[in-house]
Amino acid sequence: MSRKLRFGVLGGANIARMFVAGCAPSEHVEITAIASRDQSRADAMAKELGIKRALGSYEALLADPEIDAIYLPLPNSLHAPWAIKAAEAGKHVLCEKPLAMNAAEVAAMFAAADRHGVILREGYPYMAQPQTITLRQILREGAIGPLKLIRSTFSVLFKDPANIRLMPDLGGGALYDAGSYAASLIRLAAGRRPLRVQATWQVDGNGVDVTTLANIDFGGGLFAQLSCSFDVAYFRSASIAGESGIIETNYLNHPPMGGPPLLQIRRGTTLALPLEPLAVPDGNGFRLEAEEFAGLVAGKEGWHGASPAESLDIALILDAIRASAPSGAWVALAPS
Repeated sequence: MSRKLRFGVLGGANIARMFVAGCAPSEHVEITAIASRDQSRADAMAKELGIKRALGSYEALLADPEIDAIYLPLPNSLHAPWAIKAAEAGKHVLCEKPLAMNAAEVAAMFAAADRHGVILREGYPYMAQPQTITLRQILREGAIGPLKLIRSTFSVLFKDPANIRLMPDLGGGALYDAGSYAASLIRLAAGRRPLRVQATWQVDGNGVDVTTLANIDFGGGLFAQLSCSFDVAYFRSASIAGESGIIETNYLNHPPMGGPPLLQIRRGTTLALPLEPLAVPDGNGFRLEAEEFAGLVAGKEGWHGASPAESLDIALILDAIRASAPSGAWVALAPS
């Protein structure tokens, strides 16, 4: 049996707890160390999460020869600099979404990974879920005909101003945090980069968007609508409509948390035809994603997450939404 991929966790974000817990039963990955800028905090988290070693600086983790890969859950504004430093240290990087603050940073991150011969991928746990793998397959098969309309939404209530998701200097805002998920689902379904984007948003007193809406034009008669918010109850759903049917999904990260996985299809054009539920198993997306990443590092096929090209397109979509929202004007994307 091949050796497990040894992950080090860079930072003590709450989502790191979910990643560590998800990976705990894995036979393919292990969490070897966790780092914080404060040794006492690192010690406390290591004890809480059952991690063997705690390091008092990010630099110490990157220099650790017993670490193969970095899981990077730092605030959004810190993704690019620390992913590049990790690549320079020869570490593979699984980085939380959004991969970076803009497409230029994304391009620089992948260029650094290529230069240093390491793997970099953006973390979307829902993409490793059976429900999303099945979704990709039925779309490839053309089960609902040529696509015409995609609607994707993700909202969750955040009101505490001390939450980093509401801090502009750390890359806060509904678009980066929740909208990146909605944008990724749209890009997954469409299979290509859009032509142009038009958006509007509501911002708080710090200039952070709390609700954002966007229209996305892919050309060829395919349009998408994105919505995200920090101002409403939890809501996560997507619909994909084609000429000969529709698909609906809740594209969850790790069902049954948040409810059971939902993937259903109507094969036909009339309301009389029922929505057919597709049986898909549960699974912890953090573990599934980490194990697929380990396979990718080992040179195996089977990565179902965002490719570098998809991650770049997602960043370009987010850039265009941010450029459009203040005025509502259409913003064109560079052709792929």
